Amino acid sequence: MLRHLRDVMAGSGTPQERLDSIVKVIAGALGAEVCSIYVRRTGNVLELCATEGLNREAVYRTRMKFGEGLVGHIAETGRPIALAEAQTHPKFAYFPETGEEVYHSLMGVPIRRSERVHGVLVIQHTDKRQYTEEEAESLETLAMVLAEMISGGDMPGSATGRGDGTPLRIAGTRISSGLAIGRARLHRPRIVIRRVVAEDPEDEAHRLDTALSAMHQSLDRLLDSDALAAAGEHRDVLETYRIIASDAGWIGRIREAIVGGLTAEAAVQRVRDDTRARMAGVEDPYIRERLADFEDVALRLMQHLSPESTPGDEAEPEGDWILIARSLGPAEILDYDQSRLKGLALEEGSATAHVAIVARALDIPVVGRLANLLGEVEPGDPLIVDGDHAQVFVRPGEDARAMFRANVAARAEQRARYARLRDRPAVSTDGVRINLLMNAGLLVDVTQMAAVGAEGIGLYRTEIPFLVRREYPDVDAQTLLYRRVLSAAEGRPVTFRTLDAGGDKRLPSFEHEPEENPALGWRALRIGLDRPSLLRQQMRALIRAADGRPLRVMVPMVTTVDEFRAARSLLDLELERARARGVPEPETVAVGAMVEVPALVLAIEALAREADFLSVGSNDLHQFLYAADRGGERVANRYDTLDPVFLQVLRRIVAAGAAAGIPVTLCGEMAGRPLEALVLAALGYRAMSMSPASVGPVKEAIISSNINDLRQYVEYLTKLSASSVRNRLQNYVRERLCDWSDNHATDTRDD
Repeated sequence: MLRHLRDVMAGSGTPQERLDSIVKVIAGALGAEVCSIYVRRTGNVLELCATEGLNREAVYRTRMKFGEGLVGHIAETGRPIALAEAQTHPKFAYFPETGEEVYHSLMGVPIRRSERVHGVLVIQHTDKRQYTEEEAESLETLAMVLAEMISGGDMPGSATGRGDGTPLRIAGTRISSGLAIGRARLHRPRIVIRRVVAEDPEDEAHRLDTALSAMHQSLDRLLDSDALAAAGEHRDVLETYRIIASDAGWIGRIREAIVGGLTAEAAVQRVRDDTRARMAGVEDPYIRERLADFEDVALRLMQHLSPESTPGDEAEPEGDWILIARSLGPAEILDYDQSRLKGLALEEGSATAHVAIVARALDIPVVGRLANLLGEVEPGDPLIVDGDHAQVFVRPGEDARAMFRANVAARAEQRARYARLRDRPAVSTDGVRINLLMNAGLLVDVTQMAAVGAEGIGLYRTEIPFLVRREYPDVDAQTLLYRRVLSAAEGRPVTFRTLDAGGDKRLPSFEHEPEENPALGWRALRIGLDRPSLLRQQMRALIRAADGRPLRVMVPMVTTVDEFRAARSLLDLELERARARGVPEPETVAVGAMVEVPALVLAIEALAREADFLSVGSNDLHQFLYAADRGGERVANRYDTLDPVFLQVLRRIVAAGAAAGIPVTLCGEMAGRPLEALVLAALGYRAMSMSPASVGPVKEAIISSNINDLRQYVEYLTKLSASSVRNRLQNYVRERLCDWSDNHATDTRDD
């Protein structure tokens, strides 16, 4: 069937005549009453260009937008559909000119090349039949062959360009903060599969083996480069990636496709497309990250099979680059000139993605979850990546670019001001001292303490090494990491949060059962108490890493005082074990609880009498208090952190700490916003932990303020019945702190 189709495509006749022959060949080979080809036109419109079985007069008359009908849905999602009764599907749309009402079953697949959907291939039957997996694979293989004809413009009235040249703003998800401007460089290898059908399967298998060997040697050289020689979590990511490149499962599927008649390149592409389609609906972040890694490896393998191909499918733009991709593997970012690569824009991706960890190590801003990015951006388009506000501007006008450059200059001036404040303590005009700490989760974060003027690590997230490894890190591996963190801190205090896994942070090293509300389910301390050996191993590693230095340990997701007691008893057991084995004891041991569950607030006075310190996780505490998912678009910003009710909750926590004589720190995003930080200081918080970039702005706000004056005003505001007092506080800042507010844009919840 493949050879027959190839002969038809290479034969004589007009492109339309060849299309008409192709649909007849496919319909006959698959025993279908209908075979139709829809081609993408400008403006994301699909047009029926050839059919066998439908009304011929509908050709070039039937059009639908992406997302419209089943065909539009296939094009929009890039995923195949197989239905025994298509007309009952909620996406079904009836086009009377086609005469398709007599056909019940339908199977359609995207015609895709180089990440872009160029059309849709559909077969239909009158009977209600269940399509087999073999039929689906056959149709996808045929669609891959068709993609070469359509994408090459060898079609009547083909239109395969992206976008329409107008400026565009696309909102996404912040992965790595920062600002960047440059021209779009598409990260889609220029690999044209010139031969789809194999003449000699044995020769293709030999070519595959040769390419695999070359790819592994190339990866070894790349991953051992000087750019990433320093130890850190990114090394764990890349070592995991090296293992994936040798996975026997996907290599075996490629070999099967070669036996089925495809060339080595076509077999790799076939398995890659099939894996993507099967995994498209999976939300599990670990599995999504594996998919990105597999796609990266597949593209590298295709490059070795086609040595004439290069890492970009378009001419290299002049000047600085913004790299555009659907997804990106952790090693791919290293393929590009770091002096010219200024930012990343991804259709997929998350803050915990492996490429995000490497990008942060290289200080590159990244925005992910940018819908239809590849369909809107042309190579060389000017782009602005705003990692701070999770947005990308495509083809911005000169006014917008000038404004952005001015913003960059202003940020540089701000950074210079913050740098001058680096060694100055955060003391308000009326003498109130605030301890500004830093949140961290990577070794590279810890090294920024001195540069930004942070006085310690108020929250070290220990889960990242667990999330990027296939196997649970043993005590020795954990000890090495924690010891490096303490050494990098150079005597500044570090508060280690014990493993906060579960919810949206699933460990690959053990199975998490599906939960209807994972954020409220089996996570953090609940896992540690149910699997005490895991928690004890981590505490053992922390004791060993301290090596006679002070040790601060904080347990997350504490819900009752009894849970805190249980966690502390496990640490006591490990301290006794260390003494019995002659392991040096920490100079001091402080055990604290993270306050993020509303039930714990009602028992906060009892907890404060038993804990050595408290730390408020304002992100979770706020979302749990208001039953509002902070990741949900419709409710994330519905309830303000400056709601008097939430301020009263925060005040009760800090008051309980003061009564018990223990310190209280706030370590959520709220601490990193200057306006909120001032309010926290007015409520009585004397320690706050934030991202490194927030230390300077918060310090500048504090040293410009009179905290006691603000305290009296906040006391008044907390008695109001309003759902937010943000506007009143902003006005207060403008009136009382005009010098600071002129230099620092009035902050919002999006800052």
